[in-house]
Amino acid sequence: MTPSIHYTLTAARPAAHIFTVTCTIQRPAAEGQRFALPAWIPGSYMVREFARNIVTIKAHCKGKPVLLTKLDKHTWQAAACSGPLMLEYEIYAWDLSVRSAHLDQTHGFFNGSSVFLQVLGQENQPHHITLQRPAHATDWRIATALRTTPGTKRYAFGDYIADSYDELIDHPVEMGRFTLAHFSAHGVPHDVVITGMHDCDTARLCADLKRICETQIAFFEPRAKKAPMDRYVFLVTAIGEGYGGLEHRASTALICSRNDLPYTGMDGTPSAYRNFLGLCSHEYFHSWNVKRIKPATFLPYDLTRENYTRLLWLFEGFTAYYDDLFLLRSGCITPQAYLDLLSKTINGVLRGSGRKKQSVADSSFDAWIKFYRADENAPNTLVSYYTKGALIALALDLTLRIETHGKHSLDTVMRALWNRHGKKNIGLEEDGFAALVRDVTGVSIQRFLNAYVEGTQDPPLEQLLTHAGIHWQAKKSDALSLGVKTGIEHGLVKLTQVLDDGAAQRAGLSAGDVLVALDGLKATPDVLAQLLARKRVGDKVEVLAYRRDELLRFIVTLRRDVAPSIKLEFVL
Repeated sequence: MTPSIHYTLTAARPAAHIFTVTCTIQRPAAEGQRFALPAWIPGSYMVREFARNIVTIKAHCKGKPVLLTKLDKHTWQAAACSGPLMLEYEIYAWDLSVRSAHLDQTHGFFNGSSVFLQVLGQENQPHHITLQRPAHATDWRIATALRTTPGTKRYAFGDYIADSYDELIDHPVEMGRFTLAHFSAHGVPHDVVITGMHDCDTARLCADLKRICETQIAFFEPRAKKAPMDRYVFLVTAIGEGYGGLEHRASTALICSRNDLPYTGMDGTPSAYRNFLGLCSHEYFHSWNVKRIKPATFLPYDLTRENYTRLLWLFEGFTAYYDDLFLLRSGCITPQAYLDLLSKTINGVLRGSGRKKQSVADSSFDAWIKFYRADENAPNTLVSYYTKGALIALALDLTLRIETHGKHSLDTVMRALWNRHGKKNIGLEEDGFAALVRDVTGVSIQRFLNAYVEGTQDPPLEQLLTHAGIHWQAKKSDALSLGVKTGIEHGLVKLTQVLDDGAAQRAGLSAGDVLVALDGLKATPDVLAQLLARKRVGDKVEVLAYRRDELLRFIVTLRRDVAPSIKLEFVL
């Protein structure tokens, strides 16, 4: 049977970073078929305007050209025709990230939202794609969680199928030469695909990932130990410097430094590898939390515009809480290593004054215009729904354990979300979380949510952790601080961020200023460090700085670094 929607994708011009795509629509709409390229990709809450990467587009029907009319920035309408309608277009792919598409002579990667036009009104039809091998790449393979048709072998170029457009774009594709390793987690096959130069000990990586994945599967399904997918793929791109991930229903796209990966003979779990395992754990937990347990506003996604929710603190923040926790529960890190990670999160949140101005609920809603578009003033005005959301999860977990005398915890709540919402494809309403928690634990958390989620108060972590037998040690720094974050420009110190009420802001310095001299000495990073080490609170420093092309003079009165440093340890 001829598929209703069929795409053929070719890495036609790798040196120019061009994919060519043909989309054949067997039964176009009688009044003229409309189609669009998504404006954003689920999981990354910013309008990215993928249609800007369409280089050329044309249409024809039965060998004759068909007029295309562009209706808005990412939508077209073809003139009426009886079908089949064929669209031919080119996609520029030069974004080496987990969100879009990338193509050169060494490999190709794409998310469907960047390359496959959405045939409006026919999204629930079966969607087939044919991936054609580039002429220059006889040794390339395909890695994806998409299902193959009977005539195509796994990892081969050929034909793949999805039951809907939503499913189609939820399976990123890697093509090229890559390292391929495998493991099984509670009977489900998992692939680990690594693109790029590396010396990864894949046996070590697979062993650690197996422990993490099996622990998470058993967490949500303690009896059946059944994963929500029948196959899973970790798509890893290893580069010199990079870090990030994006969740999908049966796979994740990851980017990391090649030095983050384990190597043969490596002792223990160094911080770089620990962070990479945390990233893998985070994206895998999303297989339940946000890919299947979703805000009601995401059912279905509207890919043409922002989809607003005030719940990202739950879907991202709770995931950020559990990612490192599952490193501990799976035995990949020690209890003290876990507390060190938790201390780092706490310190990161407490150092940002933006948490006093923006709630995590507001941060969630405004992710489209603020969190994903953070500027030099972000620490002063924004709070991360990831990191503060993780601390809210910690506080709620400990609160539920105390209130129910250990009978219930946040684990109880997450399993209820899975059983009541995720399994049944029922979205969580914006005001539905408190009722669910009360129903399954008997604890009312509305005041908790009002204070820490809708409000800007800090959760009482010291009190809660102390009750749990964790020693909270707050150290005040003796170090002096300008109250800035810095970078380097032509060997000089450049202010990248100026923190509220810090010494630099009080003196009038601004983000973007390039320091030229400190008390008459060239303003190198070493000179700045030595000056701060030798001066005392209240000392004044003459600072010469360029703002744009103008030289300005400032007198900075040095202050102590007021940000606390929290260290967590088990009470012996």
